[in-house]
Amino acid sequence: MSPDNQFHNAMDASPSPAPVVDREYPTKPQKVYLYGTCVVDLLAPQAGIDAIELIESQGVEVIFREQQSCCGQPAYTSGYTEQARDVARSQLALFDEPWPVVVLSGSCGGMMRHHYPTLFTGEPEASAAIELGERIFEFSEFLLHVLRIRLTDSGAPERVVLHTSCTARREMNTHLSGRALLEQLSAVEVAQQDHESECCGFGGAFSVRHPQISGAMVEDKAESLEKTDAALLVSADYGCLMNINGKLEAKQSPLRGIHLASYLNQRCGGAS
Repeated sequence: MSPDNQFHNAMDASPSPAPVVDREYPTKPQKVYLYGTCVVDLLAPQAGIDAIELIESQGVEVIFREQQSCCGQPAYTSGYTEQARDVARSQLALFDEPWPVVVLSGSCGGMMRHHYPTLFTGEPEASAAIELGERIFEFSEFLLHVLRIRLTDSGAPERVVLHTSCTARREMNTHLSGRALLEQLSAVEVAQQDHESECCGFGGAFSVRHPQISGAMVEDKAESLEKTDAALLVSADYGCLMNINGKLEAKQSPLRGIHLASYLNQRCGGAS
């Protein structure tokens, strides 16, 4: 079967996006795993360092498995199920202790929490995939609902705008937890962009397969963000930031984006 046919068949056969439901949150753990994501690891390592500093400032030890790689989502959503399973299988083996796994991207978190169990249905790893999914927490969700963090803002007054990945909104509620964290910063005004829920056009492999459509989408998103007159763009998904920042730079716009972990750490007096 050709990749294009695999893609269409996968889109037809894949389940609808998993609904976000209320979940029971654990008490603050002593240790957590950090899943940095391949994009943060390669292109924004400071965001990972800032996330570790924030979590450890709350008295929680952070374990980072160096063998971690991609979650398998690009292959999964492109119809390469076997290849996605191979990638995901290597991640399953890394987080063997019963600690929460904090993920620095809502789309990767959604893949691991909601779609790993489907991906491994009928496979020997099925129970392990379900068990891991229950321990997956997107970064802002973890700070807000597990650590119950209270942020002390030490920065100057500033107007920012929040962007959340469309997948992360649907599957991990990052638009709610991200905004709640920013609203804890006493000197920060959070602007509201038009079309906030619209995709930026990145979509992993989507931007590679459909560059013209992706380009039009990010153009629309960049204009919406610029109209807020915010000084800074904040997002918990670096894939989106990479795409949007590229468009903003091409337009010679003064607006730029930063990962939520780095922004919170800076505002609260962290090393970065």
